[in-house]
Amino acid sequence: MILFLIIIAKIQLILNIRKMLFKRLIEEGGPMKRSAIAQEFKALLFTLPAMVPLTVFWFAPLVYVIYLSFMEWDFMNPVKVFVGFENYQNLFSNPAFYESLRISILFCLGSVLPVVIVGLALAMLLSNKFKGGALYRTLMFSPWVTPTVAVSIVWSWIYEPDVGLANNLLRFIGIDGIRWLEDPNWALIGVLIVTVWKSAGWCMIFYLVAIKNVPPELLEAAELDGASGWRKFTNVTLPLISPTTFFLIVVQTIQALQAYDQINVLTQGGPAGSTRTLLYLYYQSAFDSFQIGEASSVAITLIIGCVVLSLFSFVVGRRNVHYN
Repeated sequence: MILFLIIIAKIQLILNIRKMLFKRLIEEGGPMKRSAIAQEFKALLFTLPAMVPLTVFWFAPLVYVIYLSFMEWDFMNPVKVFVGFENYQNLFSNPAFYESLRISILFCLGSVLPVVIVGLALAMLLSNKFKGGALYRTLMFSPWVTPTVAVSIVWSWIYEPDVGLANNLLRFIGIDGIRWLEDPNWALIGVLIVTVWKSAGWCMIFYLVAIKNVPPELLEAAELDGASGWRKFTNVTLPLISPTTFFLIVVQTIQALQAYDQINVLTQGGPAGSTRTLLYLYYQSAFDSFQIGEASSVAITLIIGCVVLSLFSFVVGRRNVHYN
């Protein structure tokens, strides 16, 4: 869905260039000139390298998935049977869909807010200049650039019930060990911990830039007025970095809806379906049950949700720009 935001940005760029050119032609009061046509063609030509791969690897597969969502197909039979909206009817009448939707919402709430809060806290701590600050920032960001599969394998060792680091630490402070990935009450929490640990550094980088752009004179004025450190943060810094916060919440929500790797490595959607999100339901429908039509209807439903969030972010972002 990040690609969807890029597509919107490219289309908006083209429309803005066209609007600017036609506005200039109207002001000149003359017919359309070859130079204006050449400039418009040049603008379209520059966006073509970005639009071609998006069309081949995003638009075309999306159209094909929409087509498959109206078909009954098992991956093996070369014949696809048109069933109309039957796949969607079966999906919306399936209790497993609503359970996966509930888990997806819990996963979003349990990952997005902690990731943003922890990222902001790390940025506030590391925004001050001190010896070794660059090293700490690198260490905090390193989980994000590490492949999710590798991170999840390491955490599966940490969560091991008998000899894992997590339970050894709990036993050290007098708490009985937890079967992190085998207990339905704890499996989702275990996956959320991995997700927050991996993504917090990415949010930290955005917040570091946003905090750096806060005008220092505003902080100095607040300090002269007797504001404490907490007051300066809540009344000056936090409002000024709110666009970054909004952007991170939307992007992290979309990424949470698309979470798959850590779930597949750590729990495979279990135990007892306690970590089966909508995306993992799609995977199971397609590659375990070979119900491609039903899986495609799950994918389209998930895409619609991500598109709505992307459009919401785009509209609100434009309003903020015009307002500022």
